[in-house]
Amino acid sequence: MSDTIANQTPPPAILFVDDEANAVKYFERAIGAIAPVVTGASVEDGKAMLDAHAASLAVLVSDQRMPGEYGNELLRYARERYPHIVRILTTAYSELDQTVEAVNQGQIHRYIKKPWDISALRMEMKQALELSGLRKERDQLVREKLSVLQTQTVATRIGIVQTLCTSLIGPGRFQPVETYLAGADLAGTRNVEPDWQRMDYADLVRVESEGSGSFGHAVSTRLSELRTQNAGRSAAEAVQVFTEVLGAAARGDGDALIWTSPATLSEFLTRPVAQTVSAEHAGWLACLLWLEEAGGALRCVREGDTVVCRAATRAASFAADRLALWIERFAERAFG
Repeated sequence: MSDTIANQTPPPAILFVDDEANAVKYFERAIGAIAPVVTGASVEDGKAMLDAHAASLAVLVSDQRMPGEYGNELLRYARERYPHIVRILTTAYSELDQTVEAVNQGQIHRYIKKPWDISALRMEMKQALELSGLRKERDQLVREKLSVLQTQTVATRIGIVQTLCTSLIGPGRFQPVETYLAGADLAGTRNVEPDWQRMDYADLVRVESEGSGSFGHAVSTRLSELRTQNAGRSAAEAVQVFTEVLGAAARGDGDALIWTSPATLSEFLTRPVAQTVSAEHAGWLACLLWLEEAGGALRCVREGDTVVCRAATRAASFAADRLALWIERFAERAFG
């Protein structure tokens, strides 16, 4: 029983900020039985408390007129950084302009005028705590939805890479895909989440389709150029071929291809929605396809702050679930 109690999550707290000591004591006595109350005496105190304890705070109640900055500045600060916290403004003065501004800018949920009616104040705090709980539930549901949609986006992009490989150099050629995904993984760049506040699922499908088409065209065009320009070259000259295509993103050092800009390796998989990839990134995949046709392969490793690729033996075969494992790996990193 004691272990169960010890592991219980503490109840969400209310942050009350007011420079009047009597008001702080009065609020604590009136509300302390409803929820834990933490306090501050100024806007700066309030900001510090928010930064230190935002995860455990459900409601912010701020007086308007305090030394230094007005309370609506604290509420604005909370709205921008900790939108899950329900914000309430209270004052004994008739400062209508600042109150209206706070309401219009979405800085506050409610305005309570002093002196308080204790019953009404308690009711307001109970409702604010309930609203905070509903927001947390909503945020959790939204995050679960985003996780599914993000996984779908990652899977689609990886599938596009595999489809390009199959369509441009023929079926059964997984080595370029493996090298491409290994390089993107070593780049260590986190996947970019779509802005679901501005983009619904239909918009995402449309934009992703356009981006994938543009990427595929760029890779196909570059591969065609590589075939023409390097008709007589072998896989042994891969580093030189790659450096000619990748420009400042990578440099050759003997038999090694050293990425001076590792983020280029993962552009297509981690790019923001609607952002096109660079010519160097499209050239990287095109080079891997050219190398496959030339009978060679690369192995990528992380060395300090750089990714290094060297000649390797081509794998004879790949497990049937290899693509699924890569999708799972990148999807997990998206919300890591």
